[in-house]
Amino acid sequence: MNVEHASARLIDGYASGGTDLAADEVWALEAHLEACRICRDRLSDAVTAGAPAVAALTEAVWSDLEQRIAATAPAPPRRLRARLSAWATPAMTPWLAMVLAVTLLALLLDLTGRGSGSGSGSAFRFGSGSGQVSLMLLLAPVLPVCGVAASWSRGLDPAFELTSATPRAGLQLVLRRTASVLAVVIPTLLAGGWATGLTAAQWLLPCLAFTAMTLALGGVIGVTRAAAVLVAAWAAVVVAPTLATSRTAVALGTDGLPVWGLLLALGAAVVIVRRGAYTAPGAHR
Repeated sequence: MNVEHASARLIDGYASGGTDLAADEVWALEAHLEACRICRDRLSDAVTAGAPAVAALTEAVWSDLEQRIAATAPAPPRRLRARLSAWATPAMTPWLAMVLAVTLLALLLDLTGRGSGSGSGSAFRFGSGSGQVSLMLLLAPVLPVCGVAASWSRGLDPAFELTSATPRAGLQLVLRRTASVLAVVIPTLLAGGWATGLTAAQWLLPCLAFTAMTLALGGVIGVTRAAAVLVAAWAAVVVAPTLATSRTAVALGTDGLPVWGLLLALGAAVVIVRRGAYTAPGAHR
């Protein structure tokens, strides 16, 4: 298998501090160095030739570390925890717990409304209208957005500086954390939808579309800000009128599914086209 190695210009520029390299070149080179021993050796030779004082200091540090590591008992393996840490952060745990609690509360209110209300339907009654509105259906599109915002927020992640400095701190990490949120939220919504009689398409397409649009807008104004804007818009345009009239909005009916599918495709396309935007510090706002 042919492997394309980094050019001499990239290696020499990185060894001298990377000031002459573009940000995407530095990111690509660091990602390549993780898997290419040959280029790592070339970089080591370039550092030794261009900055012998730095090379001598690094060698002295490594010599001291090797002695300390050899005298230290190895830590027990934590393979599962290490794998989980690649997909989620400790800061996400309380937010995911809150999302699950809200989902369970909405499910409880829906089931209570079905048991105590009259007429057909499986949702909690609001207002004075004759219709019935499902809280599960109202909240499903925005619940994952809250978890995604928390997983990619600069203010909520104490390891933000370390994370943003890694070569894989771009779109790949965003998608991993988004997938970890969806892996928790979607099964819960699936169980709640089954219990309240909602079809999966009614809440799944809006849920995925909202998540994709959050990531797409997050590449421009930051993921956390994008989540706040979309949640506020959803509350003003859909939730408030629905609760006021006790009638399910058209956007949540079966007629709105093609539109949600289009928004999902559009959001995914924007994320792919602007994938380089997630390496910028502004994406953490």
